[in-house]
Amino acid sequence: MRKFEIGDKVSVLDEAVDGVVIGVKNNEITIETSDKFVMTYFVNELIKLNNSNELNDFNKTEALLKKNNDAQLSRKQLELQKKLEKVEKGIPEFDLHIEKLVKNKTGLTNFDILTIQLDTAKRHVEFAIKNRIPKIVFIHGVGEGVLKAELDFMLKRYEQISFQDANYQKYGLGATEVFFKQNVR
Repeated sequence: MRKFEIGDKVSVLDEAVDGVVIGVKNNEITIETSDKFVMTYFVNELIKLNNSNELNDFNKTEALLKKNNDAQLSRKQLELQKKLEKVEKGIPEFDLHIEKLVKNKTGLTNFDILTIQLDTAKRHVEFAIKNRIPKIVFIHGVGEGVLKAELDFMLKRYEQISFQDANYQKYGLGATEVFFKQNVR
C-alpha cells in the first residue's frame, strides 16, 4: 500500500486533478486541489508527485495555519458539518472500476470489462429498488467516458430512477448519483 503524508504533492490517476495532501485517514486521502477544492480519494486513486528532496520546499506553516483555521469553525458550522457527514455516510457507494470487481483482469477484452461493470451496476440498481433504498452512488471514473455513457443509457430505462453527476467536491467528475422514486402505498 502506498504511504502518503500531509504535504505530499499528488495527482489523481483518472482525472486531471493535482493537489496537496491535507489529511490521511486509513486508506482515504484528503487533498486540497490547486483550485482550492477539498476532495477525498482512496490511496489507489492517487500517485505521489514529489520526491524526498522536494519535501524541504513544502511550507509547513501553511499546513499548520490551515489546520488551525479548520479548528476555529463556529459551533453552528461544526454541527452542520457533522449533520452532513451523517447523511453522506448512509449513502451506499459502488466502485465500478474493474480492479474492484475482479481479482485478475488479465485476458478480459474491453467488451468483457464493460459487461461486468454494467451487470454489477444493474444488480445494485435492482437491489436498491427491491429494498426501497432512496439513493446510491456509482463511482465510474472519468476515463474516455464509455462506462458513464453506458451507465446513463441503462439508468434511463428505469421509470422510477433519476440520476445526476455526484458531488464534485467528493467525487470529482467520476461518479453518478442515482435517486429512486418511492411508490407511496
